Amino acid sequence: MLSEPSAATVRATLPAVGAAIGEITERFYAGLFAAHPELLRDLFNRGNQAAGTQRQALAGSIAAFATYLVEHPDQRPDAMLSRIAHKHASLGIAPEQYEVVYQHLFAAIADVLGEAVTPEVAAAWTEVYWLMANALIAIEKRLYAESGGSDWRDWEVLERVTETADVVTFRLRPVDGGPVADFRAGQYVSVRVELADGARQIRQYSLSGAPGSPVRQFSVKRVLGEATPDGEVSNHLHARVREGDVLQLSEAYGDLVLDDAVDTPLLLASAGIGVTPMVAMLAQLAETGQRAPVTVVHGDRSPADHALRTDHEAYAAKLPEASVHFWYEEGVEDAGPGVRTGLVDLSEVDVTQGTRAYLCGPLPFMRAVRAQLIEKGVAPADIHYEVFGPDLWLAQG
Repeated sequence: MLSEPSAATVRATLPAVGAAIGEITERFYAGLFAAHPELLRDLFNRGNQAAGTQRQALAGSIAAFATYLVEHPDQRPDAMLSRIAHKHASLGIAPEQYEVVYQHLFAAIADVLGEAVTPEVAAAWTEVYWLMANALIAIEKRLYAESGGSDWRDWEVLERVTETADVVTFRLRPVDGGPVADFRAGQYVSVRVELADGARQIRQYSLSGAPGSPVRQFSVKRVLGEATPDGEVSNHLHARVREGDVLQLSEAYGDLVLDDAVDTPLLLASAGIGVTPMVAMLAQLAETGQRAPVTVVHGDRSPADHALRTDHEAYAAKLPEASVHFWYEEGVEDAGPGVRTGLVDLSEVDVTQGTRAYLCGPLPFMRAVRAQLIEKGVAPADIHYEVFGPDLWLAQG
């Protein structure tokens, strides 16, 4: 994939670029938003920009992609590319936007590295960028074709359900009355809202209802305060959206989805609001007749904070070979039998040989569960995850 001269140049300069990638991405975003303020207002997540997490995720993905190319010259990291492409498709990213990113990214590289960016170095890293960009463009084109396009659609709120003090579920149908494309359990939609300052901010929410329904259902956890960029959309939805209101949704995207092998043992592990895609997966398994064992794992602050707990338990109860394990940091005395105190600990949980695991929740939780699963003999390739927000797994090593 990467030409031999470029591979040699990238290999030699990767340490220097890697050491400066944080500063490069910071200057990249500063230059991009100075030239195109509408991107920060109406496309990029202002909360992630304020927290710096989007810069970390971009830096991690660039470094990981370049490293993969020089270590595996005849391959490409399709799993990483697929995850990014699904997120881009949910935002409606267009091919021409990659040229804009290229211009500002390479201006930042030249600004930070100065004379070290020789014509050979610039050509090599340009090759890296367009290998990644063109791969993403091709995947996104396929995703748009499969979903029916990248246009936003108006959906009316049919029902608003308070799940916990901080979680609300919305059920919606399309305003135009047209057909609804099906989705796969574990996928998410982008929701675009207009805020008080006129910005049209976008956030992704996992679909928490069962596939096959003409109604879309997603659950929103309120984040921090309304005045902070990190919580501005979730607080807007909690405070201002009621039955009869209209929201703009994308089609469903996301590659954390179940295979169709009903005889494969599964483990579905979640924490906090990470429960949402797992409930949809359990609903799908109950509908399709999963025969192999399913281990359901969830950790939360308390039973009262466990969103969708009734659905979580009810769908699991429909499976003939399901075991349910909940951990709460407090309030366990009122939680019923089989509930543990503290953080999720799989040491006493039986994990069937050949299990495929799906994880969703805070990154420290997923790292801990992944390590425990590997200790129990689960193959790393059989452990799949979903990060809410920028994917910092690569960025944090």
